[in-house]
Amino acid sequence: MKIGVTLPQFRSQADSALEGALRAESLGLDGVFCFDHLWPMGQPDRPALSSAPLLGALAASTSTISVGTLVARVGLLPDHVLVAVLSSLSVISNGRFIAGLGTGDHLSRPENEAFGLPFESADERRSRLLAVASAVQRQGIPVWVGGGLPKTIELAKPLGAAVNLWEGDPMKVAELTATGIEVTWGGPIGASAAEATARLTELAMAGADWAVCAWPASLEKLAEAAEAVRTV
Repeated sequence: MKIGVTLPQFRSQADSALEGALRAESLGLDGVFCFDHLWPMGQPDRPALSSAPLLGALAASTSTISVGTLVARVGLLPDHVLVAVLSSLSVISNGRFIAGLGTGDHLSRPENEAFGLPFESADERRSRLLAVASAVQRQGIPVWVGGGLPKTIELAKPLGAAVNLWEGDPMKVAELTATGIEVTWGGPIGASAAEATARLTELAMAGADWAVCAWPASLEKLAEAAEAVRTV
């Protein structure tokens, strides 16, 4: 199981995210990921760094670690523009880019409405995700479909894409992997190295291909936990 981390981007400066990516790479973690929110969920008064420019900087300043969206949300950009952005990030990273794609849900609606962006029906958003994912895949870019809802998971099957479960139960991970679906996971894993090791071991045993950990209190403790899981 590969182990990555989301970066601190809900702030006005990119220094800590860039430094965190370089530190994660030096510690041997497998990937760094950025959210695609216009503000932290439910906190419109706080800043958020735009994911695409930040990922471009991360891709240019690192050399081995994977970089990715977790997840790029359809509807914030025209579909062809989103495909072009994701394709550019793959080129800048020399093929290290992972395109996590999502539809958003009712919690995302205020972000769209605040900037005058339509918030389409769930069926329309899923249709757009399928179109964008297909276009990105044709360029050889790996795709993760974000979300745990059955209809969203169904989108991954014809694409042969992975499903990303944010804070998903390991039992759900095991259930999906048993059907042949590649599953990646994201979420908090605890503050201590022992808590992180226990959670990561549980996910590895469930069959997750990736665990993307929420930005931790200590990258060193996360790397310690990752090493412990790899040697099990």
